[in-house]
Amino acid sequence: MENLNELYSTARDEFEIAAEETEKKTVYAADDREAAADALNMLKESFAKALKETSPEVSREIQTRVGSRIRELENAVKAMEEMAMED
Repeated sequence: MENLNELYSTARDEFEIAAEETEKKTVYAADDREAAADALNMLKESFAKALKETSPEVSREIQTRVGSRIRELENAVKAMEEMAMED
């Protein structure tokens, strides 16, 4: 669970940086969006692995604690990508 929290924190930080750079339309924006997507994918992979490798009780707890935050972050990354495509 601690590993997932760390990965979430990293993915969230990468998203915030990418969102700021995208909003400002800097030359770094595309690379930052890619870094945010990569961090999100690492989080999702670790999340899926954790769900498979733990007991049903622990899986439910992980799903409850982390699942909604991952979906929220995933939606935010998608919205940021769509915003970038509009420009």
